[in-house]
Amino acid sequence: MEHDKLVKLSAKELNDRLAEINVKAKTAEGDDLKALLAEAKDIQAIIADAQARAELGEIAGRAAVQDPKGGEEGGEVVDKVRSARGEQLKAGKHVTYKATARPDSIKATLSTTQTALPTHTADTVNPLFNNVSSLVDRVRQVPLPGGETYQRGYVSSYGGDAAATNENANYHDMEPAFDYAEVKKEKLTAYTEEPEEMIKLPNADYDSVVESSVVKAIRRKMSKQILVGTGATGGFKGIFYDAKSGSNVSVIDPATDVAITAIDDGTLDEIIYSYGGDEEVEDIAVLILNKKDLKAFAKLRDKQGRKVYTVVNHGNTGTIDGVPFIINSACGDLASASAGDYLMAYGPMSNYELAIFSDIDARKSTDYKFKQGQVAYRADIFAGGAVVAKNGFLRVKKGS
Repeated sequence: MEHDKLVKLSAKELNDRLAEINVKAKTAEGDDLKALLAEAKDIQAIIADAQARAELGEIAGRAAVQDPKGGEEGGEVVDKVRSARGEQLKAGKHVTYKATARPDSIKATLSTTQTALPTHTADTVNPLFNNVSSLVDRVRQVPLPGGETYQRGYVSSYGGDAAATNENANYHDMEPAFDYAEVKKEKLTAYTEEPEEMIKLPNADYDSVVESSVVKAIRRKMSKQILVGTGATGGFKGIFYDAKSGSNVSVIDPATDVAITAIDDGTLDEIIYSYGGDEEVEDIAVLILNKKDLKAFAKLRDKQGRKVYTVVNHGNTGTIDGVPFIINSACGDLASASAGDYLMAYGPMSNYELAIFSDIDARKSTDYKFKQGQVAYRADIFAGGAVVAKNGFLRVKKGS
């Protein structure tokens, strides 16, 4: 499909087109395969541009709220939903936030010893660097309100080949094998205390601070559990989960892991061509890695001093020679990892499913430390996750 037609499609239509391309790519060859790959990259670029425009729109919207002139140049934009949430929290009632929604930037930062309020020289407080990986937004999310467990069946083997058979002899047995991944709910919680001066903030700002702090804390934990969840509490079995025996054997066979001792000019090719079946090279996949190893890819030079890899950054995501990546600090980095530690994962994000058994529930209390004037906040969510495709990801670990 031509670029002019692609830019007119909605986000859902673009994702549907990507899925259609993935199906076609399994049988395409030569120039047809190259054309499909070029179209997929074009769609990714269009989606990235749309996200950038949306972020710019949010920035412009916040600037309009903060514009003291009012009128046509900015005016006051009243967020009724967030203001209502703030009033509910002040009244001691609980509120809920969508577990997969991205919180807005923090408009005021608080500590247990002082409150950072707008001053006469500035009417905003700058937020900290982003500390939540977008991995939690990229995996497949399955809303299951009120559920307890979730099972996803998958094909573990298609069986052997057909065989030549003599006349009147029995047909050759070839049976596919199936298995399932089970996800149980896990309770994730966040708790914080803030000074009572926080209540003096306007309702919308007050709600923004609470939402940002508790939602980011829970999203940050979920993002890490997607990689390193041990299944100890039943909820998250991460991509690096590696049980070799018992009823919870890992969906990913450790024998498929790739070991590296250095990041060099052949590392990316080794990862790409080691993933998937024997008959094809998968193209709709993402590399998850630590920022320090991304830096190693970017700094690598050949003998003429030229960059070996072309790294394009878009905040938490980007591409390495056209291969999409996501930064996640739960990954080990090659320089400081020990032999056998997992460093990276490569595969389609849809091969991991995040089961959301409840929205994020936030509550406030002024009783716990009444004498100190501290206000307590807590939030919780029930969620779980697991790899739901046999060898759905290639895992890269440090070699000895």
